[in-house]
Amino acid sequence: MTMDTHNIEGHAARFAPPQAPQDGPLNLVGLTLEEIQKAIKALDLESFRAKQIWTALYCHGLRDFEQMTTLARPVRQKLADHFFIGRPEIKAMQKSVDGSCKWLLAMEDGHEIEMVYIPEEDRGALCVSCQVGCTNSCTFCHTGTMRLVRNLSAAEIVMQVMIARDELKDWKVPALEKRKLSNLVLMGMGEPLFNYDNVAKALKIIMNDSGLALGRRKITLSTSGVVPMMERCGRELGVNLAISLHAVSDEVRSRLVPLNKKYPIKDLLQACRNYPAASNARRITFEYVMLKGINDSMEDARALVKLLRGIPAKINLLPYNNWPGSPYEGSDEKTMQTFGDYLNAQGYASPVRSPRGRDIMAACGQLKSASVRSPLLSSSGNREAVEPGI
Repeated sequence: MTMDTHNIEGHAARFAPPQAPQDGPLNLVGLTLEEIQKAIKALDLESFRAKQIWTALYCHGLRDFEQMTTLARPVRQKLADHFFIGRPEIKAMQKSVDGSCKWLLAMEDGHEIEMVYIPEEDRGALCVSCQVGCTNSCTFCHTGTMRLVRNLSAAEIVMQVMIARDELKDWKVPALEKRKLSNLVLMGMGEPLFNYDNVAKALKIIMNDSGLALGRRKITLSTSGVVPMMERCGRELGVNLAISLHAVSDEVRSRLVPLNKKYPIKDLLQACRNYPAASNARRITFEYVMLKGINDSMEDARALVKLLRGIPAKINLLPYNNWPGSPYEGSDEKTMQTFGDYLNAQGYASPVRSPRGRDIMAACGQLKSASVRSPLLSSSGNREAVEPGI
């Protein structure tokens, strides 16, 4: 095990989600089928009941044991005495003029996160969070102005998908391809690969064909470049990968994405070349936010083409989404179009993305909640202090 992996595991332990009280009811959401089997076995219930419970939770979205009519009443009562079916509390919901929706969700301990649903004509993507706050402190990102509070549990990640299905009334749509929620992106608050174990458990539940049934090809995990975890992510999960690149030199990228000081561009791109799930049919997406006078010159465009040579890649050019106190200005439309035209001419699909949800602060880089770290976690006010190994 490398020292880098030790640092990441130490980070996960330090910012672990709160544990459920030993003598309290257990949330069934976030448990695997095997864990449900083990939990009900302790109550002397038949193991086949676990599959019935799993189906009720993840196929039908049932929220009350009394609704589980495939179970006998005494079984339902026993389950209600020992378990609950969790959902976060919806503190607020905003809807954009473009149809995007943002929810502010409160977890059981009171900490808050945001998630965003983005509808398209032929699909709908849910952008979920994996941490309360963020460890990366990217200087162009509103979430990066928060200190990391804690990691989300697998249940808290899965519950975001479930509450979106509740709100979209998506449970009773029998054909998966006709559901409003068709795609999942881990691009909300937090760095997924610094919370890998919980993210992986959640995604395995979400991808299970007999449950929520979102296939790995419909899921994209976005990372700022936690190099030691990328190969494992591709091997174990096989989801699509998006890289928050945003610059072509270590000097500029370290200013925008402080994690680059630990894992520079050369190491990051080598990890992309080695990513097990990448192919010409499943290209790695490189996210590139366009900042005026910072990374938007034609020299930058030419350097970007050279950097990505040999990687099955597409490039998303992102207009900068401003937020209060932001130190940057976005590139103008003409500059972005010229930049994109060059990349397209070199063989890289490089769409200029249309911002969604700007009017409700739901666009990329705008998410932020009011949660703050407990003083018990750290007496330091310095965000750098929570970055493992940097």
